[in-house]
Amino acid sequence: MRIGVYPGTFDPITLGHMDIIARAARLVDRLVVGVTTNASKSPMFSVEERMAMVERETATIDAAIKVVAFDSLLMDFAERQGASVIVRGLRAVADFEYEYQMAGMNQQINDRVETVFLMADVALQPIASKLVKEIAMYGGPIGRFVTASVADEVAARVERLGRRGE
Repeated sequence: MRIGVYPGTFDPITLGHMDIIARAARLVDRLVVGVTTNASKSPMFSVEERMAMVERETATIDAAIKVVAFDSLLMDFAERQGASVIVRGLRAVADFEYEYQMAGMNQQINDRVETVFLMADVALQPIASKLVKEIAMYGGPIGRFVTASVADEVAARVERLGRRGE
């Protein structure tokens, strides 16, 4: 059985993430979506909230998808999941430079796991969770970047946090 891992913070999960998940799920027998914490990204949602969001949003994808939290080296997580593939989404050249370096480091740590890059759909390439959060914090529309249910969750969180620009 070919198992792939698609890691990320998913804070929040975007249509770009969903595109990569759906396409990656067709390449493996089981896709593990690894939800991790990156404190430098100032998470809006807790790991548990992000996991619930990812589980809900991926439930309609007809594939074996498992959502798992992790807080370790990616290669250790991949090994624990029995993965032979790490899936990474690319939006732009800047993403490639960073991801290329990470893939090289990861290969040095565990050469039994390959990294596969998937280009984001052209219409979804500009979408980044960080920008979605920023737009939402200033009261802008995010419905073109996330599903309606995610937009509602983000709006509720922004309301609780207090919107900027007022």
